[in-house]
Amino acid sequence: MSTPSAIRKVYQGIADRHQMFRMFDRHTQRPHRFDGDASTLYAGEWFEITECEHDYMFEILPPLWIRGSMFAMREFLTGSVTSVFFALRIDGVIRFFHAYCDLSDGGSVEAMRLAIIERETRPVCAMTRDERLEHIWSATADAYRGYSDETAPQYLPGQRVIALYTATGSARLKLLDDLTDEEIATKLPVQLRHLARAAVAA
Repeated sequence: MSTPSAIRKVYQGIADRHQMFRMFDRHTQRPHRFDGDASTLYAGEWFEITECEHDYMFEILPPLWIRGSMFAMREFLTGSVTSVFFALRIDGVIRFFHAYCDLSDGGSVEAMRLAIIERETRPVCAMTRDERLEHIWSATADAYRGYSDETAPQYLPGQRVIALYTATGSARLKLLDDLTDEEIATKLPVQLRHLARAAVAA
């Protein structure tokens, strides 16, 4: 299973501690989890956290390094990918973020910092389709998401699937990438649906 490691926001809003720890390994259900290097799957993911969670992670272990308002975790998730935490001033307010950076790329941390600032200073706070799908994946409990396997009618190795429910309460699995705009809107929390509409209208 391989996913391009483009920089991407994977959760809308500010994650609390429980959600933060869940998103540290959003791909725990992937097939053959312990086979091969999953660096490209994680590198580039980022989301916002609270100051409390930022400080909590700083105190867990001595950081691998500290650079100004950034620090990296000493323990690597996979390959050369580790957690990097940012405290960034955006529109006059200090905000806090977690990101997975591939430290084998000397420019990855700075590229991540600039990407977060660019995304969070956009004049229109709208979610792209990819951001909506990633938020749905991040916010869905493990029991209602998974990966396509050989038992699926149309087997697509490593593709993410999510449970959808009909009006009668029956469930079916559908590829995350194949969700329609209506299905996406149904899966998003009510408070985020206006951001999805703004993205569609843009």
